[in-house]
Amino acid sequence: MDQTNKADGMMLTLLAHARVAAEAGEVPVAAAVTKSNGKVIAIAENRMKRDGNALHHAEMLVIFEALRVRQTSRLEDCDLWVTLEPCTMCAGAIAHARLRRLYFGAFDVKAGAVESGVRFFDQPSCYHRPEIYGGLSAAAAADLLRAFFRDRR
Repeated sequence: MDQTNKADGMMLTLLAHARVAAEAGEVPVAAAVTKSNGKVIAIAENRMKRDGNALHHAEMLVIFEALRVRQTSRLEDCDLWVTLEPCTMCAGAIAHARLRRLYFGAFDVKAGAVESGVRFFDQPSCYHRPEIYGGLSAAAAADLLRAFFRDRR
């Protein structure tokens, strides 16, 4: 399987998890941490409302779980996949965990902090910058988010 098929497959998996989050009333975002060979270590979805915790973004939860599974404080040989461009909080967690690569779907012009907004990894105070690949399955991820918010208005 080539890289494009692997990326498409991962994003399809994450979009399915994001739909589960939406059905539970959460903003439909899901994330996964994989080893460099593509093997999934952990998958999570937004759980802020269900857990009553503003910090429970999919990225935060999946990084925490991957660290627990690997029994380590760093994920240098791992990649993070997420359906939406991470916010500043999550970008900070990505840097602290030393993730190797970041793959994300939809761009978030309002709260994103990677290619939008503060561009966290471009700041001189940021000591670790993963390789970044944005816009994977962006239309599908953005459509899911738009439908979620449209249904709530």
